[in-house]
Amino acid sequence: MTEPVDPTVDLADARRRRRPRGARYGVPAVIAAGGAIGAGARYGAALLWPTATGSFPWTTLGVNASGCLLIGILMVTMTEATPVWVRPFFGTGVLGGYTTFSTYCVDIEHLVAQGRPALALVYLAATPVAALAAVTAGALATRRLLAMKRTRGTP
Repeated sequence: MTEPVDPTVDLADARRRRRPRGARYGVPAVIAAGGAIGAGARYGAALLWPTATGSFPWTTLGVNASGCLLIGILMVTMTEATPVWVRPFFGTGVLGGYTTFSTYCVDIEHLVAQGRPALALVYLAATPVAALAAVTAGALATRRLLAMKRTRGTP
């Protein structure tokens, strides 16, 4: 039998089937708290590096790529040891709130409406490429670091 991709949903493990007391409301609460933090960070990035009307949305691209990098790192780290609240708080909450693929779509629409269809196409292609490259780089780098840590015998 192969290992599940997400060990927290391995229902063959009786410990994973049992919900801790309060988990029904606790997980959505930590997701909401994390989402507020992530959305606040995204808003802060937009204030620090505003995108001029009709120009390439570098801030949104950077937010999405850096968020995906962190998602790659987090998901690999969490498969090694999965605390109950950490993954929904950081993965779904903070990084879900931080990344903004809805703004990505609005940015494309604005670029087209402003007569910049070529730039919109570049952005349309660049964002998923950057996001996939970032999540892959984060996951691979974290796996290598964890493997190095294991071979050195560091706890």
